[in-house]
Amino acid sequence: MDLGFFTMPIHPIDKDWRQSLREDREAYILADELGFTEAYCGEHATDQAENITSCAMFLATLADATKRIRLGTGTVNMPNSHPVAVAANLAMLDHLLDGRLIFGISPGGLLSDAEAFGNLEKNRAEMFLEAIDTVLAIWQGEAPYDIVGKHWSVSTRRTFIPEIGQGFIPRPLQRPHPPIVVTAVAPFSKGVTEAAARGWEPISANFLMPQWARSHWPRYVEGCARAGRVADPANWRVAKSIFVAEDAATARAYATGPDSPYRFYYAQLLRKMQKGGRLELFKTHRDQPDDEVTLDAICDRLVIWGTPDQVADKLLAFREEVGDFGTLLYAGKDWKDRELGRRSMILLAEKVMPQVNAAIGRAGARAAAE
Repeated sequence: MDLGFFTMPIHPIDKDWRQSLREDREAYILADELGFTEAYCGEHATDQAENITSCAMFLATLADATKRIRLGTGTVNMPNSHPVAVAANLAMLDHLLDGRLIFGISPGGLLSDAEAFGNLEKNRAEMFLEAIDTVLAIWQGEAPYDIVGKHWSVSTRRTFIPEIGQGFIPRPLQRPHPPIVVTAVAPFSKGVTEAAARGWEPISANFLMPQWARSHWPRYVEGCARAGRVADPANWRVAKSIFVAEDAATARAYATGPDSPYRFYYAQLLRKMQKGGRLELFKTHRDQPDDEVTLDAICDRLVIWGTPDQVADKLLAFREEVGDFGTLLYAGKDWKDRELGRRSMILLAEKVMPQVNAAIGRAGARAAAE
Protein backbone atom coordinates (compact mmCIF):
# COMPACT_ATOMS: atom_id res chain seq x y z
CA MET A 1 0.00 0.00 0.00
CA ASP A 2 1.35 3.41 -0.99
CA LEU A 3 1.12 6.46 1.23
CA GLY A 4 -0.17 9.80 -0.03
CA PHE A 5 -1.41 13.11 1.37
CA PHE A 6 -4.67 15.02 0.93
CA THR A 7 -5.61 18.30 2.52
CA MET A 8 -8.61 20.53 1.94
CA PRO A 9 -7.40 22.30 4.30
CA ILE A 10 -9.46 23.63 7.26
CA HIS A 11 -7.81 26.23 9.51
CA PRO A 12 -9.11 28.43 12.36
CA ILE A 13 -10.63 31.50 10.73
CA ASP A 14 -8.61 33.88 12.92
CA LYS A 15 -5.26 32.27 12.03
CA ASP A 16 -2.87 34.44 10.04
CA TRP A 17 -3.37 33.40 6.41
CA ARG A 18 0.36 33.64 5.73
CA GLN A 19 1.11 31.21 8.53
CA SER A 20 -1.44 28.64 7.40
CA LEU A 21 -0.13 28.81 3.83
CA ARG A 22 3.45 28.37 5.03
CA GLU A 23 2.48 25.37 7.15
CA ASP A 24 0.47 23.82 4.32
CA ARG A 25 3.48 24.12 2.01
CA GLU A 26 5.74 22.67 4.69
CA ALA A 27 3.49 19.61 4.97
CA TYR A 28 3.81 18.91 1.24
CA ILE A 29 7.56 19.36 1.31
CA LEU A 30 7.80 17.02 4.30
CA ALA A 31 5.62 14.46 2.52
CA ASP A 32 8.04 14.53 -0.42
CA GLU A 33 11.02 14.04 1.88
CA LEU A 34 9.30 11.11 3.60
CA GLY A 35 8.57 9.27 0.36
CA PHE A 36 4.83 9.93 0.08
CA THR A 37 3.95 9.04 -3.49
CA GLU A 38 1.36 11.76 -4.18
CA ALA A 39 -0.34 14.75 -2.54
CA TYR A 40 -3.58 16.60 -3.29
CA CYS A 41 -4.78 20.08 -2.45
CA GLY A 42 -8.35 21.39 -2.36
CA GLU A 43 -9.60 24.86 -3.29
CA HIS A 44 -12.42 27.19 -2.32
CA ALA A 45 -12.90 30.87 -3.11
CA THR A 46 -15.40 31.79 -0.38
CA ASP A 47 -14.32 30.01 2.81
CA GLN A 48 -12.14 31.54 5.52
CA ALA A 49 -11.35 28.11 6.97
CA GLU A 50 -10.71 26.25 3.70
CA ASN A 51 -8.53 29.08 2.52
CA ILE A 52 -6.53 27.82 -0.44
CA THR A 53 -8.37 29.64 -3.22
CA SER A 54 -6.58 27.98 -6.15
CA CYS A 55 -5.11 24.50 -5.86
CA ALA A 56 -3.21 24.98 -9.13
CA MET A 57 -1.59 28.19 -7.89
CA PHE A 58 -0.70 26.59 -4.57
CA LEU A 59 0.85 23.52 -6.23
CA ALA A 60 2.86 25.74 -8.55
CA THR A 61 4.68 27.11 -5.48
CA LEU A 62 5.88 23.56 -4.81
CA ALA A 63 7.33 22.89 -8.26
CA ASP A 64 10.95 23.48 -7.23
CA ALA A 65 10.48 22.69 -3.53
CA THR A 66 9.56 19.04 -4.18
CA LYS A 67 11.46 16.45 -6.16
CA ARG A 68 9.62 13.13 -6.54
CA ILE A 69 6.09 13.38 -5.21
CA ARG A 70 3.25 13.63 -7.72
CA LEU A 71 1.05 16.64 -6.98
CA GLY A 72 -2.69 16.61 -7.57
CA THR A 73 -5.47 19.15 -7.74
CA GLY A 74 -7.95 17.97 -5.17
CA THR A 75 -10.02 19.22 -6.79
CA VAL A 76 -10.52 21.77 -9.54
CA ASN A 77 -14.19 22.67 -9.12
CA MET A 78 -14.99 22.61 -12.81
CA PRO A 79 -18.25 24.65 -13.00
CA ASN A 80 -16.49 27.61 -11.36
CA SER A 81 -13.91 28.20 -14.10
CA HIS A 82 -13.96 28.58 -17.85
CA PRO A 83 -12.61 25.41 -19.54
CA VAL A 84 -10.04 27.45 -21.48
CA ALA A 85 -8.59 28.77 -18.21
CA VAL A 86 -8.51 25.26 -16.74
CA ALA A 87 -6.91 23.75 -19.85
CA ALA A 88 -4.26 26.46 -20.16
CA ASN A 89 -3.38 26.70 -16.47
CA LEU A 90 -3.23 22.94 -15.86
CA ALA A 91 -1.11 22.46 -18.97
CA MET A 92 1.38 25.02 -17.69
CA LEU A 93 1.33 23.43 -14.23
CA ASP A 94 2.13 20.01 -15.68
CA HIS A 95 5.15 21.52 -17.42
CA LEU A 96 6.24 23.32 -14.23
CA LEU A 97 6.04 19.99 -12.39
CA ASP A 98 7.92 18.16 -15.15
CA GLY A 99 5.02 15.79 -15.69
CA ARG A 100 4.22 15.12 -12.01
CA LEU A 101 0.67 16.49 -12.15
CA ILE A 102 -2.47 14.50 -11.31
CA PHE A 103 -5.67 16.21 -12.45
CA GLY A 104 -8.33 15.94 -9.75
CA ILE A 105 -11.78 17.21 -10.74
CA SER A 106 -15.25 17.59 -9.23
CA PRO A 107 -18.47 19.61 -9.56
CA GLY A 108 -17.55 21.42 -6.32
CA GLY A 109 -19.39 20.97 -3.06
CA LEU A 110 -19.23 24.36 -1.32
CA LEU A 111 -22.54 26.14 -1.82
CA SER A 112 -21.14 29.62 -1.16
CA ASP A 113 -18.69 29.09 -4.02
CA ALA A 114 -21.57 28.07 -6.29
CA GLU A 115 -23.53 31.17 -5.30
CA ALA A 116 -20.57 33.49 -5.82
CA PHE A 117 -19.79 32.02 -9.25
CA GLY A 118 -23.44 32.23 -10.26
CA ASN A 119 -24.22 28.53 -10.65
CA LEU A 120 -26.06 27.76 -7.39
CA GLU A 121 -29.36 27.17 -9.19
CA LYS A 122 -27.81 25.58 -12.27
CA ASN A 123 -27.20 21.92 -13.06
CA ARG A 124 -23.64 21.74 -11.78
CA ALA A 125 -23.29 18.04 -12.60
CA GLU A 126 -24.11 18.84 -16.22
CA MET A 127 -21.70 21.79 -16.15
CA PHE A 128 -18.99 19.56 -14.68
CA LEU A 129 -19.25 17.02 -17.49
CA GLU A 130 -19.33 19.68 -20.20
CA ALA A 131 -16.34 21.44 -18.65
CA ILE A 132 -14.09 18.38 -18.49
CA ASP A 133 -15.18 17.24 -21.95
CA THR A 134 -14.27 20.69 -23.26
CA VAL A 135 -10.85 20.64 -21.56
CA LEU A 136 -10.09 17.22 -23.04
CA ALA A 137 -11.31 18.33 -26.47
CA ILE A 138 -8.95 21.31 -26.30
CA TRP A 139 -5.99 19.13 -25.34
CA GLN A 140 -6.75 16.53 -27.99
CA GLY A 141 -7.81 18.93 -30.74
CA GLU A 142 -6.04 21.24 -33.13
CA ALA A 143 -6.17 25.00 -33.43
CA PRO A 144 -8.15 26.90 -34.49
CA TYR A 145 -10.77 25.57 -32.10
CA ASP A 146 -14.48 25.54 -32.71
CA ILE A 147 -16.12 23.77 -29.75
CA VAL A 148 -19.78 24.53 -29.14
CA GLY A 149 -21.45 23.70 -25.83
CA LYS A 150 -24.47 24.58 -23.75
CA HIS A 151 -22.56 26.40 -21.01
CA TRP A 152 -19.29 27.28 -22.75
CA SER A 153 -18.08 27.59 -26.32
CA VAL A 154 -14.47 27.87 -27.42
CA SER A 155 -13.19 29.35 -30.66
CA THR A 156 -10.01 30.99 -31.93
CA ARG A 157 -10.99 30.78 -35.60
CA ARG A 158 -11.56 34.49 -36.19
CA THR A 159 -8.26 35.59 -34.63
CA PHE A 160 -6.02 32.65 -35.60
CA ILE A 161 -2.49 33.61 -36.76
CA PRO A 162 -0.59 30.30 -36.88
CA GLU A 163 2.72 31.70 -38.15
CA ILE A 164 3.21 33.66 -34.91
CA GLY A 165 1.56 31.10 -32.61
CA GLN A 166 -1.62 33.07 -31.90
CA GLY A 167 -4.77 31.09 -31.18
CA PHE A 168 -3.17 27.99 -29.70
CA ILE A 169 -4.17 26.73 -26.23
CA PRO A 170 -1.28 24.87 -24.54
CA ARG A 171 -1.22 21.14 -23.96
CA PRO A 172 0.13 19.38 -20.86
CA LEU A 173 3.47 17.60 -20.86
CA GLN A 174 1.81 14.25 -20.18
CA ARG A 175 -0.02 12.90 -23.21
CA PRO A 176 -2.82 12.68 -23.93
CA HIS A 177 -3.32 14.29 -20.51
CA PRO A 178 -2.35 13.88 -16.83
CA PRO A 179 -4.04 11.06 -14.92
CA ILE A 180 -7.56 12.10 -13.90
CA VAL A 181 -9.03 11.34 -10.48
CA VAL A 182 -12.41 12.15 -8.96
CA THR A 183 -13.18 12.51 -5.27
CA ALA A 184 -16.23 10.49 -4.26
CA VAL A 185 -18.20 11.78 -1.28
CA ALA A 186 -21.59 10.10 -1.72
CA PRO A 187 -22.49 6.57 -0.58
CA PHE A 188 -22.86 4.20 -3.55
CA SER A 189 -21.62 7.01 -5.79
CA LYS A 190 -22.79 6.72 -9.39
CA GLY A 191 -20.03 9.15 -10.23
CA VAL A 192 -17.44 6.48 -9.43
CA THR A 193 -19.01 4.20 -12.06
CA GLU A 194 -19.04 6.91 -14.71
CA ALA A 195 -15.48 7.94 -13.89
CA ALA A 196 -14.20 4.37 -14.10
CA ALA A 197 -15.93 3.89 -17.45
CA ARG A 198 -13.91 6.85 -18.74
CA GLY A 199 -10.61 5.55 -17.37
CA TRP A 200 -10.49 7.86 -14.37
CA GLU A 201 -9.60 6.77 -10.83
CA PRO A 202 -11.49 7.35 -7.56
CA ILE A 203 -10.58 8.88 -4.21
CA SER A 204 -12.91 8.00 -1.34
CA ALA A 205 -13.14 11.01 0.97
CA ASN A 206 -11.92 10.90 4.57
CA PHE A 207 -15.25 12.16 5.92
CA LEU A 208 -17.15 9.07 4.74
CA MET A 209 -18.10 6.35 7.19
CA PRO A 210 -16.18 3.15 6.36
CA GLN A 211 -19.25 1.35 5.03
CA TRP A 212 -19.89 4.19 2.59
CA ALA A 213 -16.26 4.14 1.45
CA ARG A 214 -16.62 0.37 0.94
CA SER A 215 -19.64 1.00 -1.31
CA HIS A 216 -17.39 2.70 -3.88
CA TRP A 217 -15.49 -0.43 -4.89
CA PRO A 218 -18.45 -2.26 -6.52
CA ARG A 219 -19.26 0.94 -8.38
CA TYR A 220 -15.69 1.14 -9.64
CA VAL A 221 -15.80 -2.51 -10.74
CA GLU A 222 -19.04 -1.80 -12.63
CA GLY A 223 -17.51 1.11 -14.50
CA CYS A 224 -14.34 -0.78 -15.39
CA ALA A 225 -16.42 -3.68 -16.71
CA ARG A 226 -18.35 -1.30 -18.94
CA ALA A 227 -15.04 -0.10 -20.37
CA GLY A 228 -13.76 -3.64 -20.84
CA ARG A 229 -10.90 -3.45 -18.34
CA VAL A 230 -10.11 -5.20 -15.09
CA ALA A 231 -10.67 -3.22 -11.89
CA ASP A 232 -7.37 -3.01 -10.01
CA PRO A 233 -7.44 -2.13 -6.28
CA ALA A 234 -4.08 -0.42 -6.81
CA ASN A 235 -5.98 2.39 -8.56
CA TRP A 236 -8.30 3.07 -5.61
CA ARG A 237 -7.27 5.78 -3.16
CA VAL A 238 -8.87 6.09 0.28
CA ALA A 239 -8.35 9.13 2.50
CA LYS A 240 -8.32 8.84 6.30
CA SER A 241 -7.89 11.16 9.28
CA ILE A 242 -4.92 9.82 11.26
CA PHE A 243 -2.80 11.08 14.14
CA VAL A 244 0.29 9.26 15.44
CA ALA A 245 2.37 10.07 18.52
CA GLU A 246 5.02 8.26 20.51
CA ASP A 247 2.70 7.82 23.49
CA ALA A 248 -1.03 7.14 23.68
CA ALA A 249 -1.78 10.00 26.09
CA THR A 250 -0.41 12.60 23.71
CA ALA A 251 -2.24 11.01 20.79
CA ARG A 252 -5.54 10.95 22.67
CA ALA A 253 -5.27 14.57 23.80
CA TYR A 254 -4.34 15.96 20.39
CA ALA A 255 -6.83 13.87 18.41
CA THR A 256 -9.83 13.94 20.76
CA GLY A 257 -9.42 16.85 23.23
CA PRO A 258 -11.72 19.90 23.23
CA ASP A 259 -9.13 22.00 21.37
CA SER A 260 -8.16 19.24 18.95
CA PRO A 261 -7.65 20.31 15.32
CA TYR A 262 -9.35 17.03 14.40
CA ARG A 263 -12.51 17.95 16.31
CA PHE A 264 -12.37 21.42 14.79
CA TYR A 265 -12.12 19.90 11.31
CA TYR A 266 -15.16 17.67 11.77
CA ALA A 267 -17.13 20.37 13.59
CA GLN A 268 -16.74 22.54 10.48
CA LEU A 269 -17.77 19.73 8.16
CA LEU A 270 -20.71 18.72 10.35
CA ARG A 271 -22.15 22.24 10.20
CA LYS A 272 -21.70 22.38 6.42
CA MET A 273 -23.30 18.98 5.86
CA GLN A 274 -26.23 19.87 8.11
CA LYS A 275 -26.86 23.12 6.23
CA GLY A 276 -26.38 21.46 2.85
CA GLY A 277 -28.70 18.52 3.52
CA ARG A 278 -25.90 15.95 3.30
CA LEU A 279 -25.85 14.60 6.83
CA GLU A 280 -26.10 11.06 5.47
CA LEU A 281 -22.33 11.03 4.99
CA PHE A 282 -21.90 10.89 8.76
CA LYS A 283 -24.61 8.32 9.44
CA THR A 284 -23.88 4.69 10.20
CA HIS A 285 -27.09 3.62 8.44
CA ARG A 286 -29.35 5.55 6.10
CA ASP A 287 -32.38 5.64 8.42
CA GLN A 288 -30.37 6.84 11.42
CA PRO A 289 -32.11 9.84 13.06
CA ASP A 290 -30.37 13.16 12.48
CA ASP A 291 -30.10 13.87 16.21
CA GLU A 292 -27.92 10.78 16.66
CA VAL A 293 -25.26 12.27 14.39
CA THR A 294 -23.06 13.98 16.97
CA LEU A 295 -19.56 15.38 16.77
CA ASP A 296 -18.35 12.85 19.33
CA ALA A 297 -19.74 9.96 17.31
CA ILE A 298 -18.22 11.28 14.09
CA CYS A 299 -14.76 11.74 15.56
CA ASP A 300 -14.86 8.36 17.27
CA ARG A 301 -15.64 6.62 13.98
CA LEU A 302 -13.56 8.66 11.55
CA VAL A 303 -10.31 9.50 13.36
CA ILE A 304 -7.61 6.87 13.81
CA TRP A 305 -5.15 7.85 16.54
CA GLY A 306 -2.58 6.25 18.83
CA THR A 307 0.98 5.03 19.00
CA PRO A 308 2.59 3.58 15.86
CA ASP A 309 1.66 0.04 16.90
CA GLN A 310 -1.92 1.05 17.71
CA VAL A 311 -2.37 2.97 14.48
CA ALA A 312 -0.95 0.11 12.42
CA ASP A 313 -3.48 -2.28 13.99
CA LYS A 314 -6.34 0.17 13.43
CA LEU A 315 -5.37 0.77 9.80
CA LEU A 316 -5.30 -2.97 9.14
CA ALA A 317 -8.73 -3.28 10.72
CA PHE A 318 -9.96 -0.37 8.60
CA ARG A 319 -8.62 -2.03 5.44
CA GLU A 320 -10.34 -5.25 6.45
CA GLU A 321 -13.62 -3.34 6.77
CA VAL A 322 -13.30 -1.26 3.59
CA GLY A 323 -11.49 -3.70 1.33
CA ASP A 324 -8.17 -3.68 -0.49
CA PHE A 325 -7.02 -0.35 -1.90
CA GLY A 326 -3.78 0.92 -3.38
CA THR A 327 -3.05 4.25 -1.69
CA LEU A 328 -3.81 5.51 1.80
CA LEU A 329 -4.16 9.30 1.75
CA TYR A 330 -3.24 10.93 5.06
CA ALA A 331 -5.76 13.73 5.53
CA GLY A 332 -3.95 16.90 6.54
CA LYS A 333 -5.23 19.00 9.42
CA ASP A 334 -4.30 22.38 10.85
CA TRP A 335 -0.97 22.28 12.67
CA LYS A 336 -2.22 23.56 16.01
CA ASP A 337 1.06 22.16 17.33
CA ARG A 338 3.59 22.23 14.50
CA GLU A 339 5.94 19.67 16.00
CA LEU A 340 3.16 17.19 16.75
CA GLY A 341 1.73 17.69 13.26
CA ARG A 342 5.09 17.02 11.64
CA ARG A 343 5.90 14.13 13.95
CA SER A 344 2.63 12.40 13.10
CA MET A 345 3.52 12.33 9.41
CA ILE A 346 7.05 11.10 10.17
CA LEU A 347 5.85 8.30 12.43
CA LEU A 348 3.21 7.22 9.93
CA ALA A 349 5.77 6.98 7.12
CA GLU A 350 8.65 5.50 9.09
CA LYS A 351 6.97 3.36 11.75
CA VAL A 352 3.36 2.62 10.82
CA MET A 353 3.39 1.91 7.08
CA PRO A 354 6.24 -0.64 7.24
CA GLN A 355 4.17 -2.61 9.77
CA VAL A 356 1.02 -2.30 7.66
CA ASN A 357 2.72 -3.41 4.46
CA ALA A 358 4.51 -6.27 6.18
CA ALA A 359 1.18 -7.53 7.52
CA ILE A 360 -0.47 -7.18 4.11
CA GLY A 361 2.42 -9.07 2.54
CA ARG A 362 2.12 -11.89 5.06
CA ALA A 363 -1.62 -12.13 4.51
CA GLY A 364 -1.11 -12.21 0.75
CA ALA A 365 1.50 -14.92 1.02
CA ARG A 366 -0.83 -17.05 3.15
CA ALA A 367 -3.69 -16.56 0.71
CA ALA A 368 -1.46 -17.56 -2.22
CA ALA A 369 -0.29 -20.67 -0.38
CA GLU A 370 -3.87 -21.74 0.26
